[in-house]
Amino acid sequence: MKHLKKIAVAIVLFVGATSFVNAQSKVAHINVEQLLSQMPEMIKAQAELKKLQETYRADIEGSMTALKNKYTQYSNESASKTPEENEKRALELQGFDKNIKEAEQAAYQELQKKQGELMGPITEKAKVAIEKVAATLGYDYVMDATQGGGLIVAKGKDLLSDVKKQLGF
Repeated sequence: MKHLKKIAVAIVLFVGATSFVNAQSKVAHINVEQLLSQMPEMIKAQAELKKLQETYRADIEGSMTALKNKYTQYSNESASKTPEENEKRALELQGFDKNIKEAEQAAYQELQKKQGELMGPITEKAKVAIEKVAATLGYDYVMDATQGGGLIVAKGKDLLSDVKKQLGF
């Protein structure tokens, strides 16, 4: 009977130790920001966004220059115009200024929309590659090691090179 108790205790300890070892999760980390910034698709998307931004900026600056020119013209001619004409011109300038502000806001919104359209698939592709590499290497959790991302100690496996290999660059 005493011998049976020892075997039972040994079995319980063995099962407990095995469960404890199996319960420990493997954790790795990756700097997602660094990965995204190095992806060829991201570099191309950022160039496209920059080009679009420069186009909007040029349009708005052109409108601002036209507004300044009109303001200068109206200011120079104000002495020779009637008060009613000057008031009409002032309202015209205010409307022009309002249109420029609306164009700036529309450009900002369009840039935000385009950024979402371009970046969404790229971040999803990175996420899928991270998940695939983590599963292949047997990691249960992957922490984002981006600066300020909450990761304090990064002694585990860094998956950046493996994920870049998975993505083909």
